[in-house]
Amino acid sequence: MLVLALDTATPTLVAGLARWSAADGAQVLAQRCVASGTKHAELLTPAIRDALADAGLSMAGLEAVVVGLGPGPFTGLRVGVVTAAALADALGLPVIGVCSLDAVGSGARTVVTDARRKEVYWATYTADGTRAAGPAVARPADLAAAGPFVGDPAFADRLGAPVEAADVTTAGLLRAAAPQLADPSTAVALVPLYLRRPDATPPAALKAVSQT
Repeated sequence: MLVLALDTATPTLVAGLARWSAADGAQVLAQRCVASGTKHAELLTPAIRDALADAGLSMAGLEAVVVGLGPGPFTGLRVGVVTAAALADALGLPVIGVCSLDAVGSGARTVVTDARRKEVYWATYTADGTRAAGPAVARPADLAAAGPFVGDPAFADRLGAPVEAADVTTAGLLRAAAPQLADPSTAVALVPLYLRRPDATPPAALKAVSQT
């Protein structure tokens, strides 16, 4: 099965192509990881196009789409989810959403990524990779989860422990999606994991505009 994997939950967007089978898992054919900051909308489509070119493939050969559902900032996360849904709909493919933190690192670990506002998104995993807690958002000083920590090393000082640098990967996304890839009928609707309200909110009350 040829799978397109996308993630825009972090400042580094991921677009990758992989062959997947229940027997052999994922064979990554191409991957583009782009430091995108807040420019996911401008950079995601070129990254997909470049990954397809690197693999010598076209959209016509795709058989499924996997997308990270976050947690992540509202605008960036929405770009990836909407793109995945639109491509899958246009091509008549199954689309599978996974928690983006599941695709960071492997084994027993606590994943931490930047949630802004001096907070982290986090989730804890057992040795076999099963998520035991999270995803959630917290201040690093309030995070009671045990290490080892992987994800964004910028939070090492505030966690009081080293953080091994790790990002979302194509292989990680497909590993997280494996049960649904084996049986696409079990895939559920794409529901982004925002975990909190967006920074931009409408005013509580509208101010009257006077005419002069």
